[in-house]
Amino acid sequence: MRDIREWVAEQMQDPEFKREYDALEEEFALLTSLIRARTKAGLTQEELAQRMGTTQSVIARLESGRGKPSTRTLERYARATGTKLRITLEAAE
Repeated sequence: MRDIREWVAEQMQDPEFKREYDALEEEFALLTSLIRARTKAGLTQEELAQRMGTTQSVIARLESGRGKPSTRTLERYARATGTKLRITLEAAE
């Protein structure tokens, strides 16, 4: 069985795949940050949902990328995980 990293490395040779993959970089970074904040706080999705006054399915949707969270939702998520929300704008490459 091949490792997913090997498969991605192989696919990255295709310029179209690479372009689409790179376009998702920011979304992947946000999802990684959300999950990292929750796990570092030692919370399950259910526990986080309770702190935020929502449901576990909403947390799962946020962490899977199936929706674009509002700034308000990100602020609530940060507060519930004991983290600070920071949004930055950077020069395009």
